[in-house]
Amino acid sequence: MLTNEMQKFLRGKVFISVATCDLKGQPNAAPKLLLDFDKQYIYLVDYTIGKTWENLKLNPRVSLSFSDVESLNGYRINGSVEIIAEGPLYEKMSAKLGEMATQLSVERVLAGIRRKKAHEHFELGIPDKFVVFKIKMQEITEISPQGKLHHEKV
Repeated sequence: MLTNEMQKFLRGKVFISVATCDLKGQPNAAPKLLLDFDKQYIYLVDYTIGKTWENLKLNPRVSLSFSDVESLNGYRINGSVEIIAEGPLYEKMSAKLGEMATQLSVERVLAGIRRKKAHEHFELGIPDKFVVFKIKMQEITEISPQGKLHHEKV
């Protein structure tokens, strides 16, 4: 289960790294949009629908990684994935993605104004096609700045 520290940190994350592997053992790592999480699941959006999606259709195992530069703790979450492309959960996550895209666009515009920097891609439009990765957390590892590992099966 996610610790309070991990939950607090994840609330501020937009993207996290997702590692997958095909059936021949070829690894793939890519950032994915963090949409939501609860006690059992993490929900990510894949709008490129490329290698990560292809790998997960064949091998539904994933490893997520992220780190907190303030505490210097690193985290790895391993789990299994269900690909959601339609239905009530998809619609719920689509609405959440719309809210998130609006919020991120506003933040990018304001940051650009504060920096007096021109930017041609302020808006984060919702892609026409995307899938949601519903990741069931099965193992969580915390890596301390001293290199100590703490494993927990979920």
